[in-house]
Amino acid sequence: MTHPASVDQEEVKNFARLADQWWNPEGPMKPLHQMNPLRLKFIRDHLIAHFHQGVSDLAPLKNLSLLDVGSGAGLLTEPLARLGAAVTGLDLAESSLSIARHRAEAQGLNITYLNSSIEEFAQKNHKYHAVMALEVIEHVADVHSFLQACASLLQPKGLLFLSTLNRTPPSYLTAILGAEYILRLLPRGTHQWYKFLKPSEVDAHLRKIGFVIKDLQGMRFKPLYKTWQLSKNLSVNYILCAEKIG
Repeated sequence: MTHPASVDQEEVKNFARLADQWWNPEGPMKPLHQMNPLRLKFIRDHLIAHFHQGVSDLAPLKNLSLLDVGSGAGLLTEPLARLGAAVTGLDLAESSLSIARHRAEAQGLNITYLNSSIEEFAQKNHKYHAVMALEVIEHVADVHSFLQACASLLQPKGLLFLSTLNRTPPSYLTAILGAEYILRLLPRGTHQWYKFLKPSEVDAHLRKIGFVIKDLQGMRFKPLYKTWQLSKNLSVNYILCAEKIG
């Protein structure tokens, strides 16, 4: 059986094994739980400003269609739906999607979860106001194929949100040596340092397919408060918003 270019089967298996741990705030996904409020605010604020949404509305993202790529069990997908958006979650781990679907149904959330690669889904010619791929791109096999598929799913002037890890010595010390081997915050093998992308590399990929980066911020963990904040320091984690102009 052949797989689309961006699919790394070992990465899929790794995350499938963690399916029942997605919603455990003290489990392997703890860093994502801690990071999620910052990521959500970054996305929400850009969507409201770009699409001129009502900031004071109870559902400020109403009338927007969003695609969450690598949605897992819905950690980001659910709060986006609660903000009023019609959200589609895409993932390759059926075990995670099963949990996500059950939660969405129980809460009456407007979410569609699909088991598909981004390339396969792009062939259906759906178009979204925004595509999110957070902590995903460092796990794909072919970055260009992945980003091209994301681009094809966006409406003109649509927004692409990416967050990932920079390929620097500090990121190796923090995300791999520290988080996986010393503090055991993540299972060993969660990340491969050589697959991390420098912001300049992501920018080069995006420019080739008709994007311009609107905002690029570092993300810094505050251990004392166990929260994340935006930072000018891009050396470890960073998040960006890019607009499709091509």
